[in-house]
Amino acid sequence: MFLWRQSTSLNVPFWGDLLSPADPGGADPNLSNDNPAQLSTPNKITTQDQVVRKSYLNNSWGAMSFAGELAGSNPLDRIAERVLAYWDRVHEYRLVQSLIGILLSNVANNGSDMVVDISTATAANPITLNGTQYAAPSFTRNAVIDAASTIGDRMDDFRAIAMHSAIYREASKNNEIEFIRDSDNNIMFATYAGMAIIKDDSLVMPTAGVYVSVIFGPGAVGFLTGEPATGFGTEVWRYPDQGNGGGASVLYSRRNSIVHPLGFSFTSNNVAAASPTSAELALAANWKRTAFQRKPLRQRPVRVVHEDAQVRGSLP
Repeated sequence: MFLWRQSTSLNVPFWGDLLSPADPGGADPNLSNDNPAQLSTPNKITTQDQVVRKSYLNNSWGAMSFAGELAGSNPLDRIAERVLAYWDRVHEYRLVQSLIGILLSNVANNGSDMVVDISTATAANPITLNGTQYAAPSFTRNAVIDAASTIGDRMDDFRAIAMHSAIYREASKNNEIEFIRDSDNNIMFATYAGMAIIKDDSLVMPTAGVYVSVIFGPGAVGFLTGEPATGFGTEVWRYPDQGNGGGASVLYSRRNSIVHPLGFSFTSNNVAAASPTSAELALAANWKRTAFQRKPLRQRPVRVVHEDAQVRGSLP
């Protein structure tokens, strides 16, 4: 059972990988022989901790009864129908702000080893990366390849890409969007370079006019949500005297949630209240990468059942 009331943060350990000779700190395997006195020494699997911050969220919506009489239906019914969709959008937005904070932290603290930034490229001052010259801040297949290659030989692990609708429009005009059907041959899914596309118009950097696209490996984000431990996740309160006696109702909704990119710790260096605001999630000072090396970000956490955690950024 998950106990939200224990603290505002919790440590979530995740397993390190088994290191091969190609990995930093790895070694060659043992060479077998026929000497019974020569014993092998078992290696260890390591764990790393990441600090996850909980968020205690609520919102409410009111409706005047007389307005429902004029409209011919109860507005509170419509509100109740849309509450879950509202929280889905809230969690997605808070995830995007977290990704922006991680990107800025990576630039400030890790030498931008997860980021490809071509937002300042111009014809007069082009940016050259891996033999490709970018003369404009345009979203291109080469920029995505350069972003994926920041993880080296594991670049094929990526399965999804999140982009702003303006970037999706640009990729569509370049005929780079492909569609595949689901296994039942009913739904068409948009893909880019073999990756499923997630469109979100909050993928904008604090710098005006700069979009960010993010590519993901499987299980890159841990997510947990539920009602408060004390109950009362949803309440409806009646105010019969409002509207000169016509009455009003208010629906209150409360959610406790964790939306956390795995492999990173939330430091809470700049958080003013019990829960971080969306703006605080986007601050570089509130994030720290906990993985020892760049590649081992694809981990299995111990308490949250996701795998291969990795988040990569590309600034088109």
